[in-house]
Amino acid sequence: MDGRVVFITGVSSGLGAGLALEHLDRGDRVFGTSRREPPCELLEHARFRDARGDLRDPEQAAEIVATLLGKEGRVDLAWLNAGVLGEIVDMQDATLDELRATMETNVWANKSVLDALFALEVPVHQILTISSGAAVNGNRGWGGYAISKAALNMLTQLYAAECEDTHFCALAPGLVDTAMQESIRLMPPDPRFPSLDKLRAAGGTDFMPGPREAARRLVDRVDFIRSRVPSGSFADIRLLA
Repeated sequence: MDGRVVFITGVSSGLGAGLALEHLDRGDRVFGTSRREPPCELLEHARFRDARGDLRDPEQAAEIVATLLGKEGRVDLAWLNAGVLGEIVDMQDATLDELRATMETNVWANKSVLDALFALEVPVHQILTISSGAAVNGNRGWGGYAISKAALNMLTQLYAAECEDTHFCALAPGLVDTAMQESIRLMPPDPRFPSLDKLRAAGGTDFMPGPREAARRLVDRVDFIRSRVPSGSFADIRLLA
């Protein structure tokens, strides 16, 4: 069959659903996973298959990847997109339980997925982990999210050093108007966290596109990233020429 074999985590909504729809529009075969049911537009598509479960559980992650991709013979592109925001609070107010929960989803679930992908023992050509500018900005209040995305950047770099036949990139997608951004807009103003005011101001502008437009911009740059960005690097889509 024509089209790439594309695996995407977090396809139930937001950027993950946008990426799935964009790849389907381009003739690719999409294999998605999420904890919640994806939109009907995906479920009814002939080139979309999904399996639901909790990627924080290594056994579930391995079963999901094997069920979806075990007979494919190759994986052309994997988007490790699923993630959570966590609390926006000062570090001294962040509980270890909350920080651990954010790390579990944003870092260790991705390790489970990566291990499951390479356990297939088939070519995996390109992996894009969805990072964030928060990984390098260090803005006050972003505690667990920033730490987890910085750790994800390093996780990506370490796997790239081990898996030389696969191109890796930790990619910041820029601002995307998703439920995460909506939750930020609903937070009461707080002078301690000026970065949140900037996000609120960006809502409804070209600086914060919806998931479909953001997905289009990302998919447009996939081949450029593979050919021009060193494997294992962190890159911000807004800075790629």
